[in-house]
Amino acid sequence: MDCLKVSSKSSPSSVAGAIAGMVKDNVEVNLQCVGAGAVNQAMKAVAIARGFLIPCGYDISVAPVFSEIEIDGTARTALKLAVYVHTVTLSSTHAQQSAC
Repeated sequence: MDCLKVSSKSSPSSVAGAIAGMVKDNVEVNLQCVGAGAVNQAMKAVAIARGFLIPCGYDISVAPVFSEIEIDGTARTALKLAVYVHTVTLSSTHAQQSAC
């Protein structure tokens, strides 16, 4: 998959689940957003996904870049968010409580 397309109507929890699943499957994650509402939903999804992933020993960060795309024959500017994965060390107590 080239990227996850996020719109202003996307459910942040659903997008977060997709992000977390891709990270756990070791798949590269990129989000594509057009418009302020889409960027808002994408960033909420990233925050939620961090909550899913940190107990599993992963953390994520994003790097934004502008990208020119075509939608219905019209050139548009999208914001693409590259998701970077970092491993974190968990305390033994925290790791035992994790359901990853």
